Amino acid sequence: MTDPTTTIPDFSKGFGASDSTPSRDNRRKLAWNPAADLGLLLLRFGVGGIVFAHGVQKVFGMWGYPGIGEFTRSVQAAGYQQASALAWATGVAEVVAGAFVVLGVITPLAAAAILAVKINTVTLALTTGAALLAQTAPVTVEGDVVLGLAAAALVLTGPGHIALDNGRTWHRRPAPWGVLALILGVAVGVLVYVLLRRPAV
Repeated sequence: MTDPTTTIPDFSKGFGASDSTPSRDNRRKLAWNPAADLGLLLLRFGVGGIVFAHGVQKVFGMWGYPGIGEFTRSVQAAGYQQASALAWATGVAEVVAGAFVVLGVITPLAAAAILAVKINTVTLALTTGAALLAQTAPVTVEGDVVLGLAAAALVLTGPGHIALDNGRTWHRRPAPWGVLALILGVAVGVLVYVLLRRPAV
């Protein structure tokens, strides 16, 4: 006969667990924090700053780069049609999109523009002899892959609260706007490569 005063231990939470252990539902909810804002700010400075600098090199011929004329010749040598217009569009897009990402202005579209450029850069490199992690490749690809993926991440996450976008519609609802901008950036990058580049004979 069981003694009614005897306490039967509750093993439903696991053997050896105390009945006083708080349930998972009582744990502190994951919330946004200032560290996430600082991390996104650093990411924006890294991605936007590098892309902005490359754009300034192409458009204005600064920091050792010959300028838009040489970049146009590079675009034409890579097999792209309308090389002059495409070179100017790429250079200006890098300057504007890079600056906007750093400042956090229209961040989803600005980061999507960077992604479109990097899709072309990486695809062109991989189709012309470069290889990931290959030390002897004529063109290094890893940097552009990282910049492209980081730009895609900013498209989806938004700029954080330390940005001029703070409070905008796309800042308050980053998921739908981010997905839309991501689709747009990928589409532009792929279409430019497919429609404007002549296949090598």
